[in-house]
Amino acid sequence: GKVELHTMRECITLHLGQAGVQTGNACWELFCLEHGIQPDGQMPSDKTIGGGDDAFNTFFSETGSGKHVPRTVFIDLEPTVIDEVRTGTYRQLYHPEQLISGKEDAANNYARGHYTVGKEIVDLVLDRIRKLADNC
Repeated sequence: GKVELHTMRECITLHLGQAGVQTGNACWELFCLEHGIQPDGQMPSDKTIGGGDDAFNTFFSETGSGKHVPRTVFIDLEPTVIDEVRTGTYRQLYHPEQLISGKEDAANNYARGHYTVGKEIVDLVLDRIRKLADNC
């Protein structure tokens, strides 16, 4: 008998804090450029014909309307940097639920981030990650 192996190739990325969000945004811009995905998540049909390269499926989910959405969550305790993603060139690429920000940062204070400000959004973050993982 022939044994067929199905390998899971889905990756979920998490981008945390100012540096994480900024590098994450640059990273997704690069993924889009490499795979011919436009800033609104659409892939022109000429990119898919005959290529057969579906490597982008490792990082993107495809919606019913053909939009490619990154499997990612951006998280920051203060909104400024994530607001730049929300209003930037690739704003249509992400689902709003993937961009999570609090109202104030931890001011470089671990205890403040861990016990107070961060505690307020941790359940929301875990819920979003769980939703992404369930769709893999």
